[in-house]
Amino acid sequence: MRHDFKLERRAILLGLVALVAADVALAVYGWNLSSARNPQQDLVTLTRNRDLLRADIARAQDIRQKIPAIQRDCDQFEQSLYPATTGYSSVSAELGSIANKSGLQVESRNFVQSEVKGRDLEQVDIEAVVTGSYSGVVRFLNGLQRSSNVYAVEALQGKSDEGQQGSRGLVRVSMHIKTYFRTA
Repeated sequence: MRHDFKLERRAILLGLVALVAADVALAVYGWNLSSARNPQQDLVTLTRNRDLLRADIARAQDIRQKIPAIQRDCDQFEQSLYPATTGYSSVSAELGSIANKSGLQVESRNFVQSEVKGRDLEQVDIEAVVTGSYSGVVRFLNGLQRSSNVYAVEALQGKSDEGQQGSRGLVRVSMHIKTYFRTA
């Protein structure tokens, strides 16, 4: 029995030494972690985060203050659009007038309307084909841009118009234009 007690005692001492060594190693590791944190650096980081949050709050308050003016501008813009009841004839007349001033001939124009959800607006897609000189097409696009009405030219497709006799230097341009009408 005596022999077994010595073996047990050695095992217990070996385990105790291992636990003390692990405890010392963890203490050293913890001390290194705590000394690695620089309170000055933490303060700088926290101050920067605080300043960023304050800037975000100031920006949000500024946006909140500007919302009524933005809403007024949007309402004023919507009121500047043609009403849907007379918009088609007004747009047709304006496109014809701009084309005549540009030296172009409007061959066709088709309107496709769709409702803008959540607004009292109607989106109108216009497919138009004009024929004339290249410089006339540029003047036409410039006229659309300078118009008091809103026109968004989304696509242009041009080709030379060699099919007609005596049409030297003329181009035929198909365009997809978008505009809006107010419905209320």
